[in-house]
Amino acid sequence: MDSIVEKPYLLCLDDEPDNLDALERIFRRKYTVLKATTPEQAFEVLDNYPALSVIISDQRMPLITGVEFLEKSIASHPDTVRILLTGYTDIESVIGAVNKGQIYRYLTKPWDPVDLVNTVDQATEKYLLKNELRNKNLELEKALFELQNLDKAKNQFMILINHELNTPLTTILSFAGLLKETLLSDEQKLFTDRIIRSSEKLKSIVEDVLLIVKGEVGLIPKKLDRIKPEHFSKDIPADITSSLNSKGQTLRLISDLDTLEVDPMLTRTALFRALHNATKFGLAQTEITVHIHKNTEGRTVIGVENRGPHISVHVIEKIMRPFMLDENIMNHSIGMGLGLTLCQTLMKAQGGELKVQNIDSGVRVELIL
Repeated sequence: MDSIVEKPYLLCLDDEPDNLDALERIFRRKYTVLKATTPEQAFEVLDNYPALSVIISDQRMPLITGVEFLEKSIASHPDTVRILLTGYTDIESVIGAVNKGQIYRYLTKPWDPVDLVNTVDQATEKYLLKNELRNKNLELEKALFELQNLDKAKNQFMILINHELNTPLTTILSFAGLLKETLLSDEQKLFTDRIIRSSEKLKSIVEDVLLIVKGEVGLIPKKLDRIKPEHFSKDIPADITSSLNSKGQTLRLISDLDTLEVDPMLTRTALFRALHNATKFGLAQTEITVHIHKNTEGRTVIGVENRGPHISVHVIEKIMRPFMLDENIMNHSIGMGLGLTLCQTLMKAQGGELKVQNIDSGVRVELIL
């Protein structure tokens, strides 16, 4: 069974009952018509019906004019649309009071039924649109409030990560370091080393997560500087160097640019993350290249290529999202999702982007600025 749609409410005020009956006959099919012959009755209707679409009031009444009544109705029904019925002799006085009563339109008696119906229909549509707009604004305000709360939650999360996790980790590392300086058996040394390695790894993960969250809320500051490409070949992290040596890989830097304008620290960090993945998942005895150039759009590209297995398309999509990992797919997902997410975070902080794509011989990661 179809639900019954409630008809809009229409209040008609006129001290002539015959006029009210005529208005009711015109509008009863499309509207719920509420009639009043005195201002007191009309104000009682206003009290009982907060959702009035339209008010039609006669101008000439014994106790109060139509303009005065419509003006008083604004206080309780600001969104209701007001229409005034008046005789030809009242027009001059009515024109000056239209704005005062916030009257949508005035019609002269005797009215044209077609014009009257069209006017009321347009007024009702205006009322409904105004209400819809108000509801949309309320929804937007609610959404904005939720977004603001989400930002606050992210900031609180960063404080939690930074303090509640880093503080005990620092304590564990400090005491494990002191313990290592004492006389220990070989087994105790093994256990202590494992505690330190695991704690340092966890500390690194905490720092990475904190950096990603900072990027999500736009709290990573950037400082652009013009540097030479050779800047990226200095002070390569020990884990990358160790991986290169153990797998017999070579690293080659190629640059078509004499200088490039980037945030040196953020870009170095992103590049080293990409290099870490390239060495880890690249084949042994192969070359890893870093190519700095301009693309067809004139943007600076730092491309890192390694020879090795491809990454599936859906894994590429997932690793671009924070904290999304697929385990054991093409041997690229373990330890890779967070690293490339960090690259993307550091690029976005500079107004850039990250692109990961498969090439004939392996994988290319591009840092685009």
